[in-house]
Amino acid sequence: MKINQQFEVPLPADVVWTFFQDVPSVAQCLPGAEVTEDKGDGVYAGKVSVKLGPMSATFEGEATVTPDEAARSATIKGKGVDRRGGSRGQVEVVYRIEETDGGSQVVVDADVMLSGAAAQFGRTGLINEMSNRLIAEFVECLHAKLAASSDEEAAEISAGEVRGISLFFASLWAWIKRLFTRRR
Repeated sequence: MKINQQFEVPLPADVVWTFFQDVPSVAQCLPGAEVTEDKGDGVYAGKVSVKLGPMSATFEGEATVTPDEAARSATIKGKGVDRRGGSRGQVEVVYRIEETDGGSQVVVDADVMLSGAAAQFGRTGLINEMSNRLIAEFVECLHAKLAASSDEEAAEISAGEVRGISLFFASLWAWIKRLFTRRR
């Protein structure tokens, strides 16, 4: 499933690019994500935990980050396994940071592949709706970290856990509304 997002940051592209190179800090802004080890050479071990209604999953795995400083872009390739539920996931994310009149724009293109019990949510369109809400939380956290007055203050800011049931129902409601809007 393809996910495409873009968002504005009211800071110069170089400042945003520098922040994105601090992978553990960026991970703190991803709801449910945690970097558990920096293995070197752009390889990170970590986990992503999600609870959506009756389904919960903790994907443990690795991601490789390959930056292109000249283009202010990077490719992230990751894969993980939920050992308890048997689901598997793979993701390839390409992001780029572009200079704009008001600061910068971050463009994110992701290709997410799920198998096992988690794949049922991808078939309904709910994953796209949930990704919109998770990106909104990520952007809010990113803005707060970049606006922090000190490194210590920034380190205390994180997105927290995925709020499962409320995220699920808010996403479901938005998806249903969009279905009816298209039919009119």
